[in-house]
Amino acid sequence: MTALLQVDGLTYHYGTRVAVDGVSFEVQSGEILALLGPNGAGKTTAISCLCGLLAPRDGVMTFEGERFTPLETPSQRGRLGVVPQELALYEALTAAENLLFFAQLHGVSDPESAVARGLKLAALEGRAGDRVKTFSGGMKRRLNLAVGTLTEPSLTLLDEPMVGVDPQSRNHIFDSIENLRDQGRGILYTSHSMDDVERLCDRVAIMDHGKLMAIGTPAQLATEAGIPEADLERTFLELTGRSLRDESS
Repeated sequence: MTALLQVDGLTYHYGTRVAVDGVSFEVQSGEILALLGPNGAGKTTAISCLCGLLAPRDGVMTFEGERFTPLETPSQRGRLGVVPQELALYEALTAAENLLFFAQLHGVSDPESAVARGLKLAALEGRAGDRVKTFSGGMKRRLNLAVGTLTEPSLTLLDEPMVGVDPQSRNHIFDSIENLRDQGRGILYTSHSMDDVERLCDRVAIMDHGKLMAIGTPAQLATEAGIPEADLERTFLELTGRSLRDESS
């Protein structure tokens, strides 16, 4: 596999507080990498740096072999697919109108084909002309995924894509993400559902207190934590502790 995204020594400060402290990892083509951490671990800040919402204080990001500075170079942002936790949809528009709007916004060369592809991915061909405000939570999540991958990016960031979905939509989204991986795409996946991560992800990176605590397959992480054969949730708690976290970053 080829490294699509390489992050070396990523650091970000909020004033005197270090939110991300020298984090390094890579996402490969044909791989789903989970980025996990308790509240306040720094994963949201790290993702914001990757998306170009924040400029890291230190470190180097490389995407497809080129220096990646999405905040300073806005044109680079379109190379990365982003599916945010908060739905990025216009509820007064239809499913097809949402897809067409975002395809044109991103400069997709054949927007009509992109709309058809997006409707198929979301399994909404029969609801293309219906307003999004009439959709269930699962339908909106499926459309949100389709919008975030309209440009057929080589790497997509998925932030809690399963929130509030019914079992059928959840299974469809799983299949869609796995199909993207099978096409050689890279996925960076965040979730608080350990079951989802264990089903989907090839490797897991665990952050806490701004640092990368461990990275590897779930089995490798369990062995590193000294609890071979443990499930991912137990491994996660062993590495990050059981104390409640009420901060966010």
